[in-house]
Amino acid sequence: MAGLARLEYRGYDSAGIAVVTEDQNSLARAKKAGKLAVLAAELKEHPLAPGTVAIGHTRWATHGAPTDENAHPHLAADGRIAIIHNGIIENHAALRSELKAGGVTFASDTDTETAGHLLAAEIDSGLSLAEAMRAVTRRLEGAFTLLAVDAREPHTVVGARRNSPLVVGLGENENFLGSDVIAFIEHTRTALELGQDEVVVITPDAVIVTDADGDEVQREPYSIDWDTTAAQKGGFPTFMDKEIHDQPAAVADTLRGRMDDNGRLMLDAGIIDEGVLNAIDKIVVIACGTAAYAGMVAKYAIEHWCRIPVEVELAHEFRYRDPVVSVKTLVVAISQSGETMDTIMAVRHAQQQGASVIGIVNVQGSTIAREADAVLYTRAGPEIAVASTKAFLAQITAAFLLGLFLSELRGNKYSDEIAEILEELDAMPAKIQWVLDTSEPIREIARSMAGERTVLFLGRHVGFPVALEGALKLKELAYIHAEGFAAGELKHGPIALIEKDLPVFIVLPSPRGRESLHAKVLSSIEEVKARGARILVLAEEGDDEAPLYADHVFYVPEAPVLLAPLLNVVPLQIFACSLAGAKGYDVDQPRNLAKSVTVE
Repeated sequence: MAGLARLEYRGYDSAGIAVVTEDQNSLARAKKAGKLAVLAAELKEHPLAPGTVAIGHTRWATHGAPTDENAHPHLAADGRIAIIHNGIIENHAALRSELKAGGVTFASDTDTETAGHLLAAEIDSGLSLAEAMRAVTRRLEGAFTLLAVDAREPHTVVGARRNSPLVVGLGENENFLGSDVIAFIEHTRTALELGQDEVVVITPDAVIVTDADGDEVQREPYSIDWDTTAAQKGGFPTFMDKEIHDQPAAVADTLRGRMDDNGRLMLDAGIIDEGVLNAIDKIVVIACGTAAYAGMVAKYAIEHWCRIPVEVELAHEFRYRDPVVSVKTLVVAISQSGETMDTIMAVRHAQQQGASVIGIVNVQGSTIAREADAVLYTRAGPEIAVASTKAFLAQITAAFLLGLFLSELRGNKYSDEIAEILEELDAMPAKIQWVLDTSEPIREIARSMAGERTVLFLGRHVGFPVALEGALKLKELAYIHAEGFAAGELKHGPIALIEKDLPVFIVLPSPRGRESLHAKVLSSIEEVKARGARILVLAEEGDDEAPLYADHVFYVPEAPVLLAPLLNVVPLQIFACSLAGAKGYDVDQPRNLAKSVTVE
């Protein structure tokens, strides 16, 4: 249950556990719709019998509504087999029809139960649980992680993965399986990654990994470089509050130790031949949601520093539009979990076209980290709140490092120029902390706006993706209409939305250096203000013009133009978190969402 509590960020429509009881002849199970607290209350009233092994699951509903019946685990073989599942079994309908024709009765609307009944049939034919799992996975199509227990094998859990995360935790006289190392970090900080279509058998004293044919595979363990305290609230009211305050450390840790012995920037893992990188003529960033907005910020920086055209693609659209990709294309895949299914499939499509792939991920051993040609880890630590905050800033930081790495390699910038930018980056954690320390005014405004039904966000240049991210955070957390626009686009249509007292957030560029852009955004503010909107402005310290145009001004420290998003997005995160909190919503687990989207 403690492990499930740490995993609840991945889904919280329902939860359940199954235990192989100590008498070694039966399974005990409890499952309930709703958050984990509902299951905890059920277990307090009706405790399960003590057991030898157990599996548990928190669900984000795909097939079947979030009901008690559709909650995992599902049973088969007259209650002797229990199975849980992440992902989607795409051919479940055909398999279900086949099983029904053979006399099998289903108790749920899920695709998961199909796999359970297939397991039972294979075991009835004389196979062990592990052998049956290999046989069943050969019949399944889609993306999935499966765990199963059999009352007749009372000290064994069997797992399998395809395009969905599964990690082994290596303990002393105990072993673990989880979709994230956070599930078992309380017990061990040594983990083992699993490859595609591999099956793992764990017992208290052994871990055996095999490929789809049953041949044993040797996997190297790795150490997790954080502990349980990183996955706790640390005195903050919510995980999101805590993670917003983690951001100075997340940026600093992502920057730390990036130089090799020769003073050159380096990646974390993998190697792409320098000749290949020198020959690239296009970079494509693939990502979803918040990670895509990090990619948009990266586009401005990388194009400016490297003089290479950069495209930012939503991963779920990328491979379905016949993209132009070649051996001269570098693909940058951004994903906090490294398990975002849309991004994984886009990576594989790009590699099939000959492109090299660099992953920017937060989770060591994740699918993208393993399959990419090279990796930059964001080092943000565990992010529990579903709405991403510190991962976003860490992704932007890592993308900046990649841009500097390429500019140095390709000779676009001299070493002293890169050193100057790195020095400016090194100053950002302290500036982010300043924003956090002076954030009470934006919290007050947010609490006063709990009754608003629409908020618009405007930005230009790197302020545009910041505006998009600000709107997304408000949609995710407060469930109100929020949109982000490029400020220059306002007069081409969106200005029709402006009405009296409508709150409009504007990310105002620095008046230093790009004075014409500053002036143009001030003109956009005038256009909005003339129509009666309520103006909230994010401005750089020392911008004396901002108060002349705004109803409310929130200041951030001075920063180079390209680095400003690391500061400007923080007040918008705080605004969304505070407004949603004032409405009484759970900011850590917003409705209908899951942290890692591991289905297409």
